[in-house]
Amino acid sequence: MSAAANICPHPVDTRTPRVPETLAYSLTLPAALASPAVARSAARTILEAHGLHDVTAAAIQVIGELAACACLFTPSDSVYLSLRYRDDALRISLYDGHPRHAHRRLAAACDGRRRSVLLLLACVMHACDGDWGFGESPEPGGGTRLWAVLPHAGARAYGRAA
Repeated sequence: MSAAANICPHPVDTRTPRVPETLAYSLTLPAALASPAVARSAARTILEAHGLHDVTAAAIQVIGELAACACLFTPSDSVYLSLRYRDDALRISLYDGHPRHAHRRLAAACDGRRRSVLLLLACVMHACDGDWGFGESPEPGGGTRLWAVLPHAGARAYGRAA
């Protein structure tokens, strides 16, 4: 074996198994019309790499809806997607740069508009027995955090029905 082979290990990481419990990814996407499709494609690859084929149908629908909403509302040029698998559920978060309105009526109108954009998401989450919502982002820079918790069993059942 050459000296270079001893110094530079093979690039494949065999120390971290690709199982659901190690799923932890984050992506920054442009706030563009194509970004929901990019988010769905990346998520499909990630889920399959971690052996979560059975939740893909529901997850892709949820991620697409959240990404579309974030891209629609953000005044900035990017949105941030986070995928984690914890406690037998896929946890999806999207952050956009749209700040909460200080005026009560403006905030209520904006929340109502966001909810109307997310009607399909609400139906999917109901079918999967999941939970979702949105609110002020605790992250530096503020904005809005949209989130969904997709239980494995509910997403699997949704996929079978589809």
